[in-house]
Amino acid sequence: MTFGQLIPAPARAEATQSSSFVIDASTTVWAGPGTGSTERWLRAALGPALGLPLRDGTEGAANSLSLYVDDSLEPEAYKLTIDSDRVEIRGGAGAGVFWGAQTLRQLLGPDAFRRARLRPGAEYAVPAGVVEDAPRFGWRGMMLDVSRHFMPKDGVLRYLDLLAAHKLNVFHFHLTDDQGWRVEIKRHPKLTETGSWRARSKWGHRASPLWEERPHGGYYTQDDIREIVAYADSLHIAVVPEIDIPGHSQAAISAYPHLGNTDVVDTEALTVWDTWGVSKNVLAPTEDVLRFYEGVFEEILDLFPSTFIHVGGDECPKDQWKESPAAQARIKELGVDGEDGLQSWFIRHFDRWLTARGRRLIGWDEILEGGLAEGATVSSWRGYRGGIAAAKSGHDVIMCPEQHVYLDHRQDGGPDEPMPIGFIRTLEDVYRFEPVPAELTEEEAARVLGAQANVWTEVMEHQGRVDYQVFPRLAAFCEVAWRQLPAPAERDFADFERRMTEHYARLDALGVDYRPPSGPLPHQQRPGVLGRPIEGAPPNV
Repeated sequence: MTFGQLIPAPARAEATQSSSFVIDASTTVWAGPGTGSTERWLRAALGPALGLPLRDGTEGAANSLSLYVDDSLEPEAYKLTIDSDRVEIRGGAGAGVFWGAQTLRQLLGPDAFRRARLRPGAEYAVPAGVVEDAPRFGWRGMMLDVSRHFMPKDGVLRYLDLLAAHKLNVFHFHLTDDQGWRVEIKRHPKLTETGSWRARSKWGHRASPLWEERPHGGYYTQDDIREIVAYADSLHIAVVPEIDIPGHSQAAISAYPHLGNTDVVDTEALTVWDTWGVSKNVLAPTEDVLRFYEGVFEEILDLFPSTFIHVGGDECPKDQWKESPAAQARIKELGVDGEDGLQSWFIRHFDRWLTARGRRLIGWDEILEGGLAEGATVSSWRGYRGGIAAAKSGHDVIMCPEQHVYLDHRQDGGPDEPMPIGFIRTLEDVYRFEPVPAELTEEEAARVLGAQANVWTEVMEHQGRVDYQVFPRLAAFCEVAWRQLPAPAERDFADFERRMTEHYARLDALGVDYRPPSGPLPHQQRPGVLGRPIEGAPPNV
């Protein structure tokens, strides 16, 4: 294994001599203050993979791995120094040390990504040299929708491992939607008793005539959430929860009908939605609804230490508010500008509520409609435009435009692509994604906190389908989010593709059911199941 096979490619990697460091049964680990998470990870993940005990050692001893926090480096920066008789990882904080350990794992070869040793007696060597690196962005994220199709806890923990292996540090956890409520709220138990299960599911795109005629659902207990958050923290990943308001709320309304617009719809008759798209059943603009969701968010804040709390705010149809006498009276009472102003009122309320508790509201770019809340951060998904507007008005932005980094979009135009959705977004397309629009000034560009790939699971009925849509494209995304790359047209995709040859072997070792470069395998195909492909290049908006 050489430095030229790393993903993401580091800022600097230099071989210093022709020798190598051999890790074996006598190799020890010494961990300085602040590096305990990496020490534990080395013994829990790398040790079993290589069949080695990695016992406690002394600082700087021969045949040792030594871990240091070095405050001369930025928190997530690291320096990996490999000599013939010792390895040293220095990071600006615990996170930097951990990312250095991920690079060391790649240098050890694909066997280091397995759960048990394959080849007793095999020698694992890494070339002597120095790797110095630091991320471009502080937010390098992936969003996983577990509402449309529920992913059990073990699958979520596995995805955290996969994010860490790609030096991604934010897991955006989309927990509620029309099709299911996935987090236990003790003061409102029907949210999961009723709201976490639907009677059946659409099979394919919402226009498909096919149904999966069996109940689908599940949820995470509060202890499950605590475990997920704690495990993510051990991997230096922040978990950002999303609780959708005021739209995407039919599951909640089916559990507690008073949350809906009862004067224009029989909310008692609503069930958890069994198809895809955007339900017109949205929250009523009442003080009672605000109090209900304040109670929800109080429990969410207890579970998630993340600075950022995502409130959705997207795709909120205004039909019921337009028809509702109560909603129209509320618009007049509040003095807001129509239905868009009413949505803005919802978001502004929770922006103030979260700010008062030391947290920050983040929402999809529709929260710009009717006026952006003072402290809000914007997830720019409909293109660049929302992010540009937010940055120019002094708001922080996460760039995640669907035309570039929505991984539910199809990867190829061939007939065997399973349930093809959206535009063709190839591995190369994702590699050429640029998170910072050229029209932003340097000061405005600093408002782009980072980038995120989003995974909506309407047509991903199980973990294998998620794997297929996410990989290998997440590997391209991680390099875009980590490294300062040339302009999109000038990027060396041929070199990235060459490095992917080794990375596919790592993904194989991890058991990832990725899309092969040659196309889907027979078990990955879904013949006869309707998708919704969009032809042509996506608009650059």
